[in-house]
Amino acid sequence: MSFRFGQHLIKPSVVFLKTELSFALVNRKPVVPGHVLVCPLRPVERFRDLNPSEVADLFQMAQRVGNVVEKHFQGTSLTFSIQDGPESGQTVKHVHVHILPRKTGDFSRNDSIYDELQKHDKIGEDSPAMWRSEDEMAAEAAELRKYFQ
Repeated sequence: MSFRFGQHLIKPSVVFLKTELSFALVNRKPVVPGHVLVCPLRPVERFRDLNPSEVADLFQMAQRVGNVVEKHFQGTSLTFSIQDGPESGQTVKHVHVHILPRKTGDFSRNDSIYDELQKHDKIGEDSPAMWRSEDEMAAEAAELRKYFQ
């Protein structure tokens, strides 16, 4: 079984948590180590289109996943981000929460993380050669999956 993430098909090997309504996956091009995504299973483009159960599940999962990636990647804080619509920087037309473990000094200007998020997945500005391999992603997902068993 594969997962749909907008126009992309996601292999189960890179998904580390699934509920009835949401799934969490590792990022092919993380902005910081441990940068992961949480998405509703239903491919919905905008946050406003989620039903109340999907919103609740998405954020409960984001909280659980955030706790794990902060600990696993030795973070001291977390950035949660949703880019909701093209003008906000959303490039995949599927609601998703970016979860990024943070550390002191990871960016010289703290809010630069938002600049990086804006450009991290722009089509045409990077090539698949800059993405992590399926094996690297699957290995990270396997590590994270252990926390949820």
